[in-house]
Amino acid sequence: MTGFPRFDVQGQVALVTGAARGLGRAVALALADAGADVALGLRDVSNDGGLAAEIEAMGRRALALPLEVSDVAQARAAVDVVVARLGRLDILVNNAGVAPDNPAEDVTEDDFDRTVAVNLKGTFFTSQAAAKVMIGQGSGRIVNMGSQAGAVALPGESVYCMTKAAIAHLTKCLAVEWGPHGITVNCVAPTFIRTPGTEEALSDPDFEADVVERIAALHRIGEPMDVAGAVLYLCSPAASLVTGHTLLVDGGWTAR
Repeated sequence: MTGFPRFDVQGQVALVTGAARGLGRAVALALADAGADVALGLRDVSNDGGLAAEIEAMGRRALALPLEVSDVAQARAAVDVVVARLGRLDILVNNAGVAPDNPAEDVTEDDFDRTVAVNLKGTFFTSQAAAKVMIGQGSGRIVNMGSQAGAVALPGESVYCMTKAAIAHLTKCLAVEWGPHGITVNCVAPTFIRTPGTEEALSDPDFEADVVERIAALHRIGEPMDVAGAVLYLCSPAASLVTGHTLLVDGGWTAR
């Protein structure tokens, strides 16, 4: 890379899974603001909360797609549609995930299978489909959504923690395999963020106070755009030599 670092993704095409709300929505908007056209992977394509219209109002193309990432055929088809409709695929953000909250002794087989299917199987096979396109292009950016739960133990979330730890290592493996094709693969690992998915837990004042205390350095709950900024950096030319890395966005939780 020559010249000053660039933190935009002007003229690129991105696919964000789990884009309807929370982190996925923030990431999609941040990428659009930085210049990308954005395909939105949605479990319910009829309900994007106005996200596609918001992106189009920013002067970017938006494409809403049905995408249940645990369905490998649907993941592959979604990538094909992105390329057919938007011309290419430069960025994949594997944001879709589930986090059933159960003590380990009460985890059911269905809970286990669903969490692994969405968080791990979905990340792998969606990445595989995107990488086949990116290999042909000779470039690409893949960002996996991990969690601080991949680095520390969270009581009641053993299966979720397991999948996020696996994603961090999968990120390294894919980075090594696909680096020769000009593809970087990284992971962003947030702490507790204010999203619809954490709203119920954080509505308990005692729980929120404990979380704030554990976020040792900054003592505040994160916002979705805190995470979107890290994703945007890893997708941008400024991060061209960063790959196989897990970037913790945890306010200092794991530094404690």
